[in-house]
This record gives sequence, structure tokens and C-alpha cells, in this order.
Amino acid sequence: MTIQIMAQNMISPFPLQEAQLDELAEKILLPPTDPNAEVQEIPPYKLVYVNGACPRNYRVYKAHSMIGVIFQHITHWSNAVDKIRYAEPIDVAVGLDDSMTMTGYFTATTEQPLTEEELLDKEFDALTSDEWERLKRYVPQAKHLVAA
Repeated sequence: MTIQIMAQNMISPFPLQEAQLDELAEKILLPPTDPNAEVQEIPPYKLVYVNGACPRNYRVYKAHSMIGVIFQHITHWSNAVDKIRYAEPIDVAVGLDDSMTMTGYFTATTEQPLTEEELLDKEFDALTSDEWERLKRYVPQAKHLVAA
């Protein structure tokens, strides 16, 4: 019997080819859109089973982004962020999302800052001090001036 040492310092009595290892890794990390993935949809979240028996590990997606990992124990759900025991998977997903947002791990929006032209259309008392500074330095480009 031959023993082969695999890349992750794990000893296996079964010789595995590199292609087989890649195939195993791909099956573990299936995206939520894969038809073979075990997915629980709890709007606005998708829980994708990764592995484990107790606890079962799930990756949590919101929109198209993974926000973290949650765990299903026999008596409760949990995440590694807030250390709270939850009764329902939606509660643990919301708790994870809230914790990650509050710690600044996620930004609230991914919007681009307004252009100077768009800032000119805002009410003056709605402008922030940074926006005022940008407008002070702004020099409009005269493209279509017509003499009257």
C-alpha cells in the first residue's frame, strides 16, 4: 500500500490525481447558481451548504456577494461574528449582515460620487463640506456658448 502526501499536508492511503483533487474542491465550493448546490433561499439571502454534519456550514450570499459563513447546530444557528445563538436561519443571516455592516466590513452603498455638474443641481443646503470644496475648485468647460 502506498501513502501519498497531498498538498494540504494531509496523509492519504489512496493516491489521488491532481485533477481529482481539483474536482473535489470544485464540488465543495459550488456557487449558489450551480444546479448541484444545496441552496436555501431566504430572501434576500441564499444559504449554500458547504460541508459538515454538526455543525453544518453554509456560505451566506446577499445579491451576488458572499457576506460570510453561518453554522447550523442541532439546537440553534450561529455565526462567528456576534457569538449569539439564533433559532432561525433568517435571524442568523440578518445578524451576520448587520454585524458586518456595522463594523464597516461592507460599505452601505457602492455608488459613484456625484460629478460637479450633478452637484450644481443639488440644493445648496444639501451639499456636504467636501462637495462645497469640490465645487470651489470646479471650472466648468464652456462648450456651446452663444452670443446674445
